[in-house]
Amino acid sequence: MPVPSALQGKVCLVTGASRGIGRAIAAAAAAQGAKVAINYCSSELQARLFTEELQGKGYHAAAFKADISSERQVDDMFRGIESLWGKIDFLVNNAGISYKALITDSTAAEWDKVMGINLKGPFLCSKRALPNMISARYGRIINITSIWGVNGASCESIYAASKGGLIAFTKSLAREVGPSGVLVNAVAPGPIVTDMLSQELDDEERRELTGQIPLNRLGTPEEIAAVCVFLLSEQASYINGQVITVDGGWLPN
Repeated sequence: MPVPSALQGKVCLVTGASRGIGRAIAAAAAAQGAKVAINYCSSELQARLFTEELQGKGYHAAAFKADISSERQVDDMFRGIESLWGKIDFLVNNAGISYKALITDSTAAEWDKVMGINLKGPFLCSKRALPNMISARYGRIINITSIWGVNGASCESIYAASKGGLIAFTKSLAREVGPSGVLVNAVAPGPIVTDMLSQELDDEERRELTGQIPLNRLGTPEEIAAVCVFLLSEQASYINGQVITVDGGWLPN
């Protein structure tokens, strides 16, 4: 007789889950029996179709629109999830935007936009999820950062700063809420086949990048999702405050 998954019946919110890495994480959590809240901001059609796809497989899924840089919209989203399924057990802060430019060509408005989604968003969602997690003395938060948050990147100073800040947030929050039974970890993907990567690199740049990776290929969203599902499971019950790099051995830690 199969052993029930530790995710069975748990409520899992994945931000930015209509496509790419977020979509893969939501699909993997749903397949393990979690009730998955699919957050989106502008990709309404993709979110709706994805939700219907999961529901068609017999999984529990629902889509919730919110700009995670808005405290009001985050609160409205959480109220909607809680009214449907109850408190959130798992939070995966995945939503993010990229920005590539010389720092001298960047504006304060662009800084604010990147920081608002990539750093303020995880803060707002974590702040809203934590009271119930702490009360239950159980919860999991995973922050999707980036290899650039670990190593930095030329012409991506703002993006790297947002992801580096998310790493510091992860480590600090893990110390703060660990005594209450809440685990906080981060996953730092390297080059992953997503729309974001396709927009940043042309075919030649992509081939050159692939040649630099010891595994000689780019990663997939499903490989990031597998790490996240592990961190949500009971097998990861003693992992806290860690940054797990998933980059095929591309860059040294």
